Amino acid sequence: MNSNSNGLPPRRQASNSSGTSGNGNSKGKQPKKKKRMKGFVKFILSILVIGILVGGGYLYWIYNQVANTGIDKPVPPGMSATTKPLTMLLLGTDNRPETGTFLSDVVMVAALNPNTKTATVVSLPRDTRIQLDGYKSNKLNAYYPRFKAQEKTSGKKAEDQMKDMMGQYLGVDINYTTVINFQAFRDAVNAVGGVDVTVDKNMCYRDTADNTDINLKAGPQHLDGKEALDFVRYRKSNCKPKTAESNDFDRNKRQNQVMNAMLDQMKSLGGITKIGKVISAVDKNMTTDVESEQMKNFIATYWNISTTDVHFTPVTGEWRSPYVYINETELANAKQALQDTLAGKVKAATSAQ
Repeated sequence: MNSNSNGLPPRRQASNSSGTSGNGNSKGKQPKKKKRMKGFVKFILSILVIGILVGGGYLYWIYNQVANTGIDKPVPPGMSATTKPLTMLLLGTDNRPETGTFLSDVVMVAALNPNTKTATVVSLPRDTRIQLDGYKSNKLNAYYPRFKAQEKTSGKKAEDQMKDMMGQYLGVDINYTTVINFQAFRDAVNAVGGVDVTVDKNMCYRDTADNTDINLKAGPQHLDGKEALDFVRYRKSNCKPKTAESNDFDRNKRQNQVMNAMLDQMKSLGGITKIGKVISAVDKNMTTDVESEQMKNFIATYWNISTTDVHFTPVTGEWRSPYVYINETELANAKQALQDTLAGKVKAATSAQ
C-alpha cells in the first residue's frame, strides 16, 4: 500500500510545526464556553495523533505507529476518510482494573469533512435523560454498561448498540466508535514522566469499594498517573475535615491543565520516546472499530486542520436530580451543526477569507 496516495505531507513541511499550532492550545483566545468543554475532548482526540500535535518532524514515524492501533480489516469501498465525510462516537469510561465498570462519563460525537477540512464535536452531559423509541429511559452514561452486559444474549457489540442509539438521538449515521478508559489516562501520564500542575484546592475523598484514595494539597505539584486521575476526577469530600466540593466546570479546567502539561512534557528532551510510550499506553486501554488503514487516512487528511475549524458544541441542560434535562434548542442546533459539517456547508476559516 502506498501511503503517499493518502496525501501525507512531506517531512520538510511538517518539520516546521511548532506543536502549539497543532495542539489546539491557544490559551486565552477562545470563548470560555468552548474552552470549558475542550479539555477532555483534546485528550481523547489528540492522544491518538499526539505526535502530530506536538512535533510534526516525527510525522512519518507516528503515522505508522498510530495505524497499528486500528483493526486489521480493509476499509469498505467508498468509505475512505480522505474523500468521505465521516462520524465517530467518542466514549470516555470509568473502567479500571479495580472496578470493572463501564459508565461512560464522556460522550461525544464528532463529524469530519475532508473536503472542507472542518469538524464539529458535540458533547452531551453524562446524566442526560434519554427518551427514545425502543429504549428504556435512563441516564446517558448507563447505556454502555447495560449494552456490555447484554452482549452475549443480544449478539451485538455494545459499541455498535451505542452507535445505533446515539445516531438515532442526534439524527446522523455514526460510522465509528472509540472508547478510552481511565487506565489509559493514568498510563499516558506515567508515560511522559508525570505532569506539573497547580492543584486549585485541598482534595480528600476515599472509597474502599474501588480503592479510591484522593489526598492532594493545594499548590504546585508534580503528579503521577494515579494522582493526575484523582486531580481531574475529584468532586466532593467524605473526609474529616471535609475539603471543598468541585463542579464540572472545575473538573474541565483541570482536565485541560493536565492535557497541556502532557503536551509540554512531550515537547521536552526525549519527546519521541515519550510519544511512543503514550501511544502504547492508549493502545492497551482503547477499543476502536477504525481500520488500521483508515487511521492512516484520518491522519493524512486532518493532520493540519486548523483549530479554528474544529467547532466544539456542548449541549447543556437543567439539572433536576437525578437527570439533566437537555436544552432542546441547543440539541436541535447541535444536530444541525453535525449535518451541516457532513454536507459541506461549514467552510474552513481560511477559505472563507
